[in-house]
Amino acid sequence: MDEQDFYVERQKRGVSMEKSLIMMAAKEQRNYSSQIVAAKINGEVRDIQTPFTDSDTISFIELDSSLGWKIYRRSVLFLLIAAVNKIDVSAEVVAKFTVNKGLYCEIKLPNKDINPDFIAEVDRTMKMMIAENLSIIKHSVPRQEAIELFRKLGRSGKVNLLSELSQPVISIYTCENYTDYLYGPMLYETKNLDRFELDYEPFGVLIRTPDERTNGQIRKRVNQPKFGSILAESKAWADILDCRFISDLNRINREQSIGELIRISEGLQEKRIAQIADHIASHREDVRLILIAGPSSSGKTSFAQRLRIQLRVNGLRPVMISLDDYFLNREDTPLNEKGQYDYESLDALDTKLFNQDMLALLAGQEVQIPRYNFITGMREWKEDAFLSIHSDQPIIIEGIHGLNEYLTKDIPRKNKYKIYISALAQLNIDAHNRIPTTEVRFLRRLVRDYQFRGAKALKSIRQWPDVRDGEEKYIFPFQEDADVLFNSALIYEIGVLKKYAVPLLEEIKCGEDGYTEARLILRFLQYVNEISAIEDIPDNSILREFIGKSVFFS
Repeated sequence: MDEQDFYVERQKRGVSMEKSLIMMAAKEQRNYSSQIVAAKINGEVRDIQTPFTDSDTISFIELDSSLGWKIYRRSVLFLLIAAVNKIDVSAEVVAKFTVNKGLYCEIKLPNKDINPDFIAEVDRTMKMMIAENLSIIKHSVPRQEAIELFRKLGRSGKVNLLSELSQPVISIYTCENYTDYLYGPMLYETKNLDRFELDYEPFGVLIRTPDERTNGQIRKRVNQPKFGSILAESKAWADILDCRFISDLNRINREQSIGELIRISEGLQEKRIAQIADHIASHREDVRLILIAGPSSSGKTSFAQRLRIQLRVNGLRPVMISLDDYFLNREDTPLNEKGQYDYESLDALDTKLFNQDMLALLAGQEVQIPRYNFITGMREWKEDAFLSIHSDQPIIIEGIHGLNEYLTKDIPRKNKYKIYISALAQLNIDAHNRIPTTEVRFLRRLVRDYQFRGAKALKSIRQWPDVRDGEEKYIFPFQEDADVLFNSALIYEIGVLKKYAVPLLEEIKCGEDGYTEARLILRFLQYVNEISAIEDIPDNSILREFIGKSVFFS
């Protein structure tokens, strides 16, 4: 097909070619090893149906990248929603959470239960739409016009979401007779959306696609029943708070009821921590080591302190030991692929000494605990660092490797209680647009590192990919080994973090390293209104670990 035929074909299908990036991408494709799926216009991520001017700076985003696969997954989700709508226009799809290495979506049908046959029909319909290579057409329309369209379609969630936005023009997408608003760019046709698998789940479906770590292969299903249960608890908490979408949070904030929401949110967490402490206390003869692990910025330290207090309420006198003090001397620390010291690796810890000390403590012996000096990179042995414990003193150990059985391989399993902490977002932007857990944790880390470590946003952005790689290697594979999972996310926290994060992200200017990532986060934060009622957040809140004035940190 020559260039003119290409234009004619696209125009027949309703895709505007005037100054869009589609033709430019077709010409540039030979310079990329995988499909071009989107572009950066002056550093901002845009789909390739976006108009541009001759003065714009343009680069392309290919599929085989972290951002590329996110765009692909969003496009597959759109296809799934459109297929369900094609089967039954009254059906409702709600994108829930990632579990079992896929995205779980709840599907609601009036007067009918979801079953494997229905999911098989959805799969056939999606593959038929792919074979027909349907266009996914982007329309830029006035915001009020989009609101009226979704009001007529009976989609109140979209109406509430778009009503919160300030920009005058909204981008909506149409495939055949289905129109939707999805946050972020998508592919402009269906023909390449065939890399997915659907699994029936109770009340819905699991979508599995490739990502940047699978070399283009669809993620294999990994059953995570414990993780699924904590996600179900997260949903239940959102229901208790009557706050499921960002528009609900904004409404509560607008009605000046945010203080009550904060108090109930904190109460739910305190109750859960007390339940965990009660369970440990009821098994005090066996449980001697309490191991707390979780990804970056999940609130492990504050949780450990609050658990310590609840254990004291139960008549126990826990002691706390930091895994960081068992780092090997810097010269003995393994290196990562970049030739840098890999402090994330389990091999960076002296596991032999750690097991030896823990066994001695549990046997009633006195042990000299090392202290790691992060400035010199050496372990130190101080005269005031001797420790012994009694039978009513469980040891709380917090660190990323706590769930890995090798860390405590010499200690009987019955003497260990493992707790996995993560910040699992309870809110959605709306039914079809999720808030990934990683976004919440990054905002926490961004704010904390500026508040307490003087790190600018650019440093946090640069470090985040390495942090995520470490989590994939050393934390996530062991989460199902936990005895209990705890969700540290607070339903109101995004509105609070926005207050601190926006000025930091806006410091990064167009053309600077990290600008694209900063703009993506700022675009996400546009949906949520800032919460200013900081004084209502208690001083023992997990959120205080990141914004300051925590009773647990000097």
